[in-house]
Amino acid sequence: MSRVQLALRVPDLDASIAFYSRLFGTEPAKLRDGYANFAIAEPPLKLVLIEGTPDEDTRLDHLGVEVESTEAVHAATARLSDAGLATTEENDTTCCYALQDKVWVHGPGQEPWEVYVVKADANSLAKQQGSTCCTSASADTGSKEPVTAGGCC
Repeated sequence: MSRVQLALRVPDLDASIAFYSRLFGTEPAKLRDGYANFAIAEPPLKLVLIEGTPDEDTRLDHLGVEVESTEAVHAATARLSDAGLATTEENDTTCCYALQDKVWVHGPGQEPWEVYVVKADANSLAKQQGSTCCTSASADTGSKEPVTAGGCC
């Protein structure tokens, strides 16, 4: 089963978790420091919340399509490339507490879209070197810097 992903950068993670839990009638499927995701059955949606800064409004971080296998990611990569879209592949990348294979494209307004599969859980929100994942968490400061190339999760 594929499902659409909507990733939001939110100023108050706890308030957002409470709101979306009530809105969709379910609790987060994964809850980590600065991060939550909901696996919503109806409508089929992966809602990702990424902690932003308290003084900014909620904003779109990125969009995605979660698929069931690495083969489906490869098929999407071929289809998107054949359609003339510039693609960026990431295999075995750790981002948003998951090991993933993915391909990125950007819409005409530079909105980042990913087609991805979650292969396993991981212990870090931080992206791997060279990834276009949404944030990089500094081990010494705990700060997060947005990456303009795209999102993750």
